[in-house]
Amino acid sequence: MASQASNHPLKHVSPHILSLLSKLHNQSAAQEANLSWDDFEPEAVDEKMRDKFIAIEQDKAYFLYQMGLATQAKTIVEAGTSYGVSTIYLALAVAANAAVTGVPGKVIATEHEPEKSKRARGNWDACGSPVSDVIELREGDIRETLKCDLGEVDMLLLDIWGPMLLPVLKLVQPALRPGAVIIADNTIAAAEHCKELLDYMRAPGSGFRNLTLPFNNGLELSVYQP
Repeated sequence: MASQASNHPLKHVSPHILSLLSKLHNQSAAQEANLSWDDFEPEAVDEKMRDKFIAIEQDKAYFLYQMGLATQAKTIVEAGTSYGVSTIYLALAVAANAAVTGVPGKVIATEHEPEKSKRARGNWDACGSPVSDVIELREGDIRETLKCDLGEVDMLLLDIWGPMLLPVLKLVQPALRPGAVIIADNTIAAAEHCKELLDYMRAPGSGFRNLTLPFNNGLELSVYQP
């Protein structure tokens, strides 16, 4: 019988990166235990979330990594980087693809909070060049930072405040390649906040094929086939 370790999706990743990821997930979970969805109301979200991880759960992060491999992603856009936890998984996938194909890739990460950007860079630097060299962090208003120079996008992660979801998707959509994957987090628990995005992607003729996955709080997987 195969051991649990042999089935680990990141079994080829350096132990020091795995240890860091475990630590970061634990810190994020401890913070989120004291939060509720009421904290995500417009009048409170900026202030209350300024020093919070809000990192994607570890099982979802493994899924992101696997999807990055499955799509052979060379360019991934991450809308909502925070402390850079999910970015590490995306970067590991892009780096693994580059090692196989010989074609370099990158993760375009976005963050508007300077302190979170600083913490994210610190976490990536702690991982070392296999992660940090793959990431391009764009700081500032996401409606400006993703306006240009995206190249052809293979995968888009939407993990941002609800009202920004659809504007960001529309911004990136012209750069999505046919077959690109879009993943949006918390689409069940935050269904009201995600409604505009989901209505757009589920509309007839949208070009998106959608499936809600039964992860905690929901995870929407969409494939773009215009």
